[in-house]
Amino acid sequence: MVRLQLSLPTPIPQTNGSIAGLASIRQKSSSKFHCTLPPRLFISNSQQAQYPISLLPPANQSVAAIVFGDGSESRLYPLTKRRTEGAIPIAANYRLVDAVVSNCINSNINKIYALTQFNSTSLNSHLSRAYSRVGLGKEGFVEVIAAFQSLEDKGWFQGAADAVRRCLWVMEECPVTEFLILPGHHLYKMDYQKIIEAHRKSEADITIAALSALRDQDTGFGFLEVNSENQVLEFRLKSGSEPISLVSVSFPPSSSLFRFYHFSGCSLRKFISEIQVESSRKCKDIAYCNLSSMGIYLINRDIIVQLLKEHFPKANDFTSEVIPGAISMGMKIQAFIFDGYWEDMRSIEAFYQANMESTKKANMGFNSFFDKESPIYTLPRVLPPTHMNDAAITDSIIGDGCILGRCKIKGTVVGTRTRVGDGAVIEDSVIMGSDIYQMEDIQESGMDRKGIDTPIGIGEDTQIRKAIVDKSARIGKNVLIINKDNVQEGNNEANGYVISGGIVVVLPSAVIPDGSIL
Repeated sequence: MVRLQLSLPTPIPQTNGSIAGLASIRQKSSSKFHCTLPPRLFISNSQQAQYPISLLPPANQSVAAIVFGDGSESRLYPLTKRRTEGAIPIAANYRLVDAVVSNCINSNINKIYALTQFNSTSLNSHLSRAYSRVGLGKEGFVEVIAAFQSLEDKGWFQGAADAVRRCLWVMEECPVTEFLILPGHHLYKMDYQKIIEAHRKSEADITIAALSALRDQDTGFGFLEVNSENQVLEFRLKSGSEPISLVSVSFPPSSSLFRFYHFSGCSLRKFISEIQVESSRKCKDIAYCNLSSMGIYLINRDIIVQLLKEHFPKANDFTSEVIPGAISMGMKIQAFIFDGYWEDMRSIEAFYQANMESTKKANMGFNSFFDKESPIYTLPRVLPPTHMNDAAITDSIIGDGCILGRCKIKGTVVGTRTRVGDGAVIEDSVIMGSDIYQMEDIQESGMDRKGIDTPIGIGEDTQIRKAIVDKSARIGKNVLIINKDNVQEGNNEANGYVISGGIVVVLPSAVIPDGSIL
């Protein structure tokens, strides 16, 4: 477990898209919060709040974010061969997790827990280095909690709910009234203050962020049916081609049937699947609509403790177990409608398209990479400016510290420390760059530059089109990476690449010899 205290001795007046400049923006909201009132004093299921919502402390004092940066089953393989989803580079200078953490920073949420497990070395390192000096006041922090074993729990985290349950002993020390649960690999810009305001105004136990329109491809986070007041009446999960309905509730948790399943140790999935519950939709005069869940949950502090420790101590997942269980118990679940850009990186194609959209002038995708009001923060690097020697570059993003020869680059994202040789042509591609410079070392040592000694970067007269080249790949001279046979799916990891959705993905540190054709 690594706790990163976020404070600076003096504010820094300019941000320049880096972490350090945040101090001057957020320093005013660093007053200490003393939690002397009962956790449920302002939030209840009654129609009238006991105290005005305006008396609640601001988000930087009363809300903590829980960010999940990984999962055991990634849809972005082979980009996740050596890293988790949240650590995947995007838009030349950033990592996917930066978008979510920046949303927290820009929403004045300065208490952030990052729960990590699978392939988490790169993510843990990035979070520790990028957010260790952010000026979010004396009480602000980013705390990385990697999967651990204890006398009570000796295995891996079994899911998001299990991870939160096992880390509650750490997070309960934080004097907050709500926890904001966030997947760490989604790309979107959201002001979390709005969901907090809606949550408190509706006096909800749980608020679920949902898209304003259904998306057929979203199967992992569920579908909501809400009434005209945005109260969640039904929650459905897709399993294969048939949706599974998980709905509210014809009996309370005090019933004997509920107690049988709860205390007999049966899983909540079995409990819900074996009970035929009629939907609470009875009235014909109420407007209903269906929404896609974003996997973002704002949950009252005392509610999350009750759900995970008391009611469903065996539940592993929020989406398929805890949230449906809360509905079945009659808790008040609200939906917060989000109508902005959102991409959950459900596939290699989605990740590729998100990068391509970042190169466009039109505001057709995620535009916060260039938003001065709500910037994306990341690891500050000490790199020289990119050097270009008669390179022709159009509609592209070029990261820091690149060395570009007499090449042509069009519609491409070029990551940090990328070397491109003379005569190379790169179109509609994502080049992730490298963590080191190596060409000079090879030249000075006099090593043979063939085979495994091919330098990191793109060799002379190589052509790359509609491809993703992962970090530190070594592409030789006169190589064609163009998917010449128009293959849609193919696994050729032995030779350093795979094809997914027609996109050639070169593996990290792969060696593509001179004259190869992919």
